[in-house]
Amino acid sequence: MLSPKARQIRQMFSSIAPRYDLLNHLLSLNIDKSWRRRAVSVMAAASSHPQCLWLDLCCGTGDLCLEMRRQGDARIVASDFSHPMLRLNLEKLRRRDAVRQICLVEADALTLPFPANTFDAVSIAFGLRNLESPSSGLTEMHRVLKPGGRVVVLEFSKPTSKFFDQLFQWYFFNILPRIGAALSNHDQAYSYLPESVSHFPDQAELAKMFGTCGFDNVSYLNLTGGIAAIHWAEKK
Repeated sequence: MLSPKARQIRQMFSSIAPRYDLLNHLLSLNIDKSWRRRAVSVMAAASSHPQCLWLDLCCGTGDLCLEMRRQGDARIVASDFSHPMLRLNLEKLRRRDAVRQICLVEADALTLPFPANTFDAVSIAFGLRNLESPSSGLTEMHRVLKPGGRVVVLEFSKPTSKFFDQLFQWYFFNILPRIGAALSNHDQAYSYLPESVSHFPDQAELAKMFGTCGFDNVSYLNLTGGIAAIHWAEKK
């Protein structure tokens, strides 16, 4: 059963689902597309063949799993706990004739309905900080990942330049919420976004969390001056 906080987050993302893609691309100036490509390339470098099974966790409307299909040669499962997001995802898969390659599952990322040691690779893009407990989310990813498998996390992070950080914070807290609220008709969602990022661990702290959750060979790559970062690690 979902906690009150998890139900609130699910309701919020379900409410903005119809404008989610538009706002993602508009508010990031389309940079988010290149971020996803880089994240999938890190995943594909570890395992990409027809016998592989990949999981896209907190998949939303499907941009990452479609990029996984484009770059890789693995079977793909995409999971999210927002039904409206999954419906939009399914519509997108149908338009791209990808329904047979990508299986959609409605599930909570903290209690996944998959046996241990199921997936060769697990990815999550801009979803880890939305979990009630990011460390519990990483632990669950570790559980369903096969030994030697790779987890890849794409998430907002801490800009490496002080000036860039100040500019980013000004945009994130002053401009982004206004545009997001105007286009989504949801005031809370795009005020929640900068708040959730500001309370999320930076690159080094998140790397430590991976180790605490049992992962090995932890690495990360800053994107666009550290606005976002790709973290990856392996299950021992």
